Amino acid sequence: MNAIYILWLRELKRYTRSRAMVVASLGQPLLYLLVLGFGLGPVFQKAGNGSYLQFVAPGVIGMSVLFTSVFSGIGLLWDRQFGFLKETLVAPVPRITVMIGKTLGGATVATIQGLLVLIICLIAGFRPANWLMLPVAVFFMILTAIVFAGLGMAIGSQLQDMQGFQLIMNFVVMPIYFLSGALFPLNDLPGVLSFLTRIDPLSYGIDALRNVLLGASHFSPLLSLGVLCISACLFVGLGSYSFSKIEA
Repeated sequence: MNAIYILWLRELKRYTRSRAMVVASLGQPLLYLLVLGFGLGPVFQKAGNGSYLQFVAPGVIGMSVLFTSVFSGIGLLWDRQFGFLKETLVAPVPRITVMIGKTLGGATVATIQGLLVLIICLIAGFRPANWLMLPVAVFFMILTAIVFAGLGMAIGSQLQDMQGFQLIMNFVVMPIYFLSGALFPLNDLPGVLSFLTRIDPLSYGIDALRNVLLGASHFSPLLSLGVLCISACLFVGLGSYSFSKIEA
């Protein structure tokens, strides 16, 4: 447990000590929230769907959690480059302990990032249907962060250099986000697109946030919770396996 705590604390300190990284990581969510939220607002409202800012805010929060948690796993590349990963792997602790510590650290950082974006959404004009449900929303942020921190660990364990980073962005992370329904409703989609959104774990995370914050959802809350729990077990298990295969 001590090793898990130390690695968790390291991830947290690395995030809090880099103010430039904290500010820069808020740039993309702000772009989506302000440009799309206010730019597409009139079009969305004319279609009879209400405020687009209200609709897109949970999606922007989910985006922040997704990118931060996945990037925490890809941070293994930096640890590999500067030799910290080798020192960690030769330490007299089980590798699964190292993996769990880094995954929990990445998930914690992603949750903090999601809370910062939530505050920005509130400043921009987003209003939850029930303020008392905010702790439940935080719970779903944590669960979503664990899912994609595990995926990030699995990806980071396979990458050898930064050349593969852009490929991961273009062919894994961005499709997960754009197919999640963060930017558009999931109702009445074409068959193929509907299928892809249903197999995307982030769809259930963002839909759960919408259900908690706005009282509107496409999937049932229990289904979203079940899919996120199963995905968390699957991706953390996959990350553990991939991490165990890294050569010291």
